[in-house]
Amino acid sequence: MASTFLKVAVSGLSRCCRLTLLRAHSTTASLHRGIPGSLWNLGKLNHIAIAVPDMDKATALYRDVLGATVSEKLPLPEHGVYTVFVELANTKLELLHPLGEKSPISGFLQKNKAGGMHHICIEVDDINAAIKDLKVKNIRTLSAEPRIGAHGKPVMFLHPKDCDGVLVELEEA
Repeated sequence: MASTFLKVAVSGLSRCCRLTLLRAHSTTASLHRGIPGSLWNLGKLNHIAIAVPDMDKATALYRDVLGATVSEKLPLPEHGVYTVFVELANTKLELLHPLGEKSPISGFLQKNKAGGMHHICIEVDDINAAIKDLKVKNIRTLSAEPRIGAHGKPVMFLHPKDCDGVLVELEEA
C-alpha cells in the first residue's frame, strides 16, 4: 500500500526526481527489513578527542573541577601522543598532548593555541571490511593499514576532507 501511495505521490515529478525518491524508498525499506547494506556495521561513539596544550591543567579540570574519573597519562609513541581518558556515562573524552617532535598534535596546537576538538572515534564491528568498503567509496585513509590504538584495538583514521571536515577514527569493537 505504501509503495502504491509513493508511486501516485511522485507521478507528477520529473523522471530524475522520481528515480531519486524511489531509490531512497527502496534503500530505506531494505534497511528496515534487516537486510544488511554492507559486510560491516557502524557502532557506538567511542570517544571525542580533544587536543590540549597543558595535559596536567586539562586533566585537573575534568577530575578536580568537574568530578570525572580520569585515567593515568599514557604515552603512545607510535601515534606521537600522550592520552588521558575521561570517563562519562555514555562515552569518553580523550585528552591528547604531543609526544615527540613529529607529533600530529603539535601541528594542530600550532594552529589552535588553546586546543580544541581533534577527532571523533566510532566503533565498527569489522575494521578491515570497513576500510575496504570505504576505499571503494573513495574515502581516503591516513595510513595504509590499521594500527593499534590507545585501547589496544585496531584503528584507522579517515581523511577529514572526505568526511565533511571531521577527522574520523574508526576502532574495531
